Amino acid sequence: MYQKEQDHPPLVELDKDHPGFRDKAYRQRRNLIAKIAYGYKKGGEIPSVEYTRDEHEMWSQVLILLFQLHNEHACQYFLDAKSLINLNDQKIPQLFKINVQLKQLTGFSMIPVGGLISPEHFLLNLADRKFCSTQYIRHYSSPLYTPEPDIIHELVGHAITLAHPFFSNLNYHFGLAARRAKPESFQRLIQAYWYTLEFGLVSENGNIKAYGAGLLSSIGEMPSYKNKAELLPFDLDKLSRTPFEPTDYQPSLFVAPSIYELENGLMEWLENFE
Repeated sequence: MYQKEQDHPPLVELDKDHPGFRDKAYRQRRNLIAKIAYGYKKGGEIPSVEYTRDEHEMWSQVLILLFQLHNEHACQYFLDAKSLINLNDQKIPQLFKINVQLKQLTGFSMIPVGGLISPEHFLLNLADRKFCSTQYIRHYSSPLYTPEPDIIHELVGHAITLAHPFFSNLNYHFGLAARRAKPESFQRLIQAYWYTLEFGLVSENGNIKAYGAGLLSSIGEMPSYKNKAELLPFDLDKLSRTPFEPTDYQPSLFVAPSIYELENGLMEWLENFE
């Protein structure tokens, strides 16, 4: 079984194809925000980030476009969740302010990490209703898509969903499954999370809707899945054995027949996972 990692795990290095890899100023800014995250001590106050005007403008520009896309592409549970949590569309919210809302709704809270971390560390924290969140924002040259989690992805994709009991309960049970998981089966759990809570689709009133946070926070990928991805029937055994590419649009996605079958099937799978 997996044991909890240290509070601040080593970060995954930026890939040389990352939009900001050769931007010295961007990397310095990322390092500064990572340093702020490393100031966080478990159980302590969530540190704030003093965002720049350009960062707030990027947030506002992307958020407005995403909210427009949600009306057409997001599942009803996500739309319901948006009414439960308030995201300022002009300024990047601080994690501690988001936590005030989340704790009252589902008991979850966002905790800061300096960048992309291991899936093991991420999943294990879910069992404590802690969601590891980056605080930096994507590179200005790539507003439509980010190859790694940024504050837009964390708050629009995940904080909104964590406000709803459907999503928060599934995240929590992924965490419990991670605690029980044997090392040789952990990759299956990672892939199951990827193809459900990150990039899952569901049939709703005859239409295919997004419920995965990765899709719901991507201006470029959200409207393109219907004609650019291979849409496959929901099969937990198959999707948990399907590798994924985290730095590009997904070539294949799995469509659950209904939100109820998704919940029942995934909960049973997680409760029996080891």
